[in-house]
Amino acid sequence: MKQELAAWTKNARLKHFISEVIDLCKPRTIHLCDGSEEENCALLTLLVERKTLIPLNPEKRPGSYLCRSDPNDVARVEEATFICSKKKEDAGPTNNWRDPLEMKRELMRLFSGCMKGRTLYVIPFCMGPLGGSELSLFGVQVTDSPYVVVNMRIMTRVGACVLEELGDAFFIPCLHSVGVPLEEGEEDASWPCRKDQKVIAHFPEERSIWSFGSGYGGNALLGKKCLSLRIASVMARDGGWLAEHMLIVGLTGPEGKKHYIAGAFPSMCGKTNLALIHSVLPGWKAECIGDDIAWMKFKEDGRLYAINPEAGLFGVAPGTSVASNPNAMLTLAKKTLFTNTALTPDGDVWWEGMSAPPPALTDWKGRAWTPSLGTPAAHPNARFTAPLSQCPIVDPLWDSPEGVPLSAILFGGRRPATLPLVVQSLSWNHGVLFGAALSSERTAAAKGEVGVLRHDPFAMLPFCGYNMGDYFAHWIKIGAAGDPDKLPKIFSVNWFRRASDGSFLWPGYGDNIRLLKWVVQRCEGYENALKTPVGYVPGEEALDLTSLDISKEKLSELFAVNKEEWLREVDELEEYFKRFEERFPKALKEELAALRERLA
Repeated sequence: MKQELAAWTKNARLKHFISEVIDLCKPRTIHLCDGSEEENCALLTLLVERKTLIPLNPEKRPGSYLCRSDPNDVARVEEATFICSKKKEDAGPTNNWRDPLEMKRELMRLFSGCMKGRTLYVIPFCMGPLGGSELSLFGVQVTDSPYVVVNMRIMTRVGACVLEELGDAFFIPCLHSVGVPLEEGEEDASWPCRKDQKVIAHFPEERSIWSFGSGYGGNALLGKKCLSLRIASVMARDGGWLAEHMLIVGLTGPEGKKHYIAGAFPSMCGKTNLALIHSVLPGWKAECIGDDIAWMKFKEDGRLYAINPEAGLFGVAPGTSVASNPNAMLTLAKKTLFTNTALTPDGDVWWEGMSAPPPALTDWKGRAWTPSLGTPAAHPNARFTAPLSQCPIVDPLWDSPEGVPLSAILFGGRRPATLPLVVQSLSWNHGVLFGAALSSERTAAAKGEVGVLRHDPFAMLPFCGYNMGDYFAHWIKIGAAGDPDKLPKIFSVNWFRRASDGSFLWPGYGDNIRLLKWVVQRCEGYENALKTPVGYVPGEEALDLTSLDISKEKLSELFAVNKEEWLREVDELEEYFKRFEERFPKALKEELAALRERLA
């Protein structure tokens, strides 16, 4: 094996990392991934033979597969996700902390012999464009899951091209195992995992990730939330940049001028729908850079530039349809991996919100299903993994090493009341308060009671790799370092405000382009805005409502600022922010006090 490694890479640290994992985990065989199409086809065939993947009807969805996970492994396990910083206070009150030495001892015990009877796959990957981008980072994931390999091939840049560009440079080691060793002759499960023992551990000071027991997306695809957010956020703090849970979309108006907008939304709050928005306004075009993660850094011209470090889309399927998001549906037309959707009799996928339910289906657990059962046919957190390159509105610069300059940043959650449809901050620090105050109804993307309101600052609650109070301060510091005239303008949006009868006041989806148009106009100096105690909202007739049937009463309710509701919001925020104690930045205390004063 040493000779193979010597021929495969010159990176001494990488060779040492792989050798250590082999000695610890005791795999049966080793596979050094090259990222080729031949390798991918062989792994897909293997997964079909193991009954992990079901080939879909090639006439309906060519090159696509369905996977059914274990019912105990269907979402992020936030309660088993740890930040193992040397000091507990550096992890902060929103993270689960473990002493790094104690956690390493526990992990060494769990990983000892855990790959017995399995193949160890080594995946060199790059988060961000290849070609020398100063914003990209290299990682190497070692895993015993071929399902992870085929997903990582879609979600990142992998293989020989990455290894060549990596050379002997720095990389982030990522160790993953499903945690189920196989004895000689023992039959493997179609979805091996540890039903009752999962650990996802991050070591921010040493820049490493260990994940055990889960095969599900965010727990097992370690380039995604683990590296791109939890570890990268620490690196961004130390390096003076931003690693954020944000989409990036390009907007071009009739005059041909283009603006790029980033947006932070908690999972299942319309982030992918906005990234792939189908514009209903003639002359306005939207193009997607990414739907989930943005890394941002100042360049010499003083503007904040962003890249999407991912190469694919890992989105929630339920609720996605031709009506709600035609661009997403076109993206999923081929070469897509689906997890925990339902299966139609003719070999295609289906999920709630896609269309009227067929009379008979096979549900996500492999059982016969009809609408009369009253249970979901697809899991509420059913997912798709698809290459971004096959999106019909992918931006020409989505893979540019240089990144794109940002004009605006949006923060939005799922709030039935209080927050207006769109509001612009009065300043950068006021906009940081928008992010810090972000809250949303809980969704199926994480364990917990669906529908309960939870704070999710910057949509980073499960993903910030250090003390959230310090994270707020880092955003304040970024604003202070930038040219005020060149910083992105910050907005809050809320597509989910409801009327008294529970119905949504705003149609959402493609009609959100109307709000984005106003955002772009504000970035260009358009003055039709009304100043309220909570920020600027569109003035009378400022929104382009062409061909939209919406009453003045609904519009009034969408932009209503109820002072009593807002004062209760401020009270609740003050109580929430107490948990950060002295780490909560003075600048945000001042912004909250100023908001209270304006409301009074």
